[in-house]
Amino acid sequence: MEYWLACNEERAAQTRFGAVMCCCGPCAMYRRSALLLLLEQYETQFFRGKPSDFGEDRHLTILMLKAGFRTEYVPDAIAATVVPDTLLPYLRQQLRWARSTYRDTLLGLHLLPGLDRYLTLDVVGQNLGPLLLAISSIAALAQLALTGTVPWWTGLTIVAMTLIRCSVAALRAGELRFIGFSLHTPINIFLLLP
Repeated sequence: MEYWLACNEERAAQTRFGAVMCCCGPCAMYRRSALLLLLEQYETQFFRGKPSDFGEDRHLTILMLKAGFRTEYVPDAIAATVVPDTLLPYLRQQLRWARSTYRDTLLGLHLLPGLDRYLTLDVVGQNLGPLLLAISSIAALAQLALTGTVPWWTGLTIVAMTLIRCSVAALRAGELRFIGFSLHTPINIFLLLP
């Protein structure tokens, strides 16, 4: 469900506004001439002076955009990948993805003024959203600990936003099981954010 949402919601929206900000490794195809042009930069991926060995798909996408190439989502493309099927590998994957998102956002910030405003909003949301969720969760726990009152407004907002997102996905995918993706929110708050 997470992959479906990332592709059929996030990347589909991004392509409508001119650029997919991360072409997923197993789901991406590139022109050979474009790859050859960027191969050296791609193979020598550094961040803050150190070699980097994660997030190569997002890094290559940023390199493509910096070189002036378009990146698009193709809804009828077929791709397969291996996904984690237990919690610990899933958490490691999510940590790698988060690191890549933050690092390559920094590397690609100068691209945003040349792209559609929606993409700027999307990138800012992807980076600030988890931070705001963490701050809200910490503030709610602090309120509970200090005052003994239940922070119902925080919980209600998080539940409402989660259910709206999952309901839209359920309608678009035509599968009621996407409502169950709501369980990702507590996993995000209590396992991924810490």
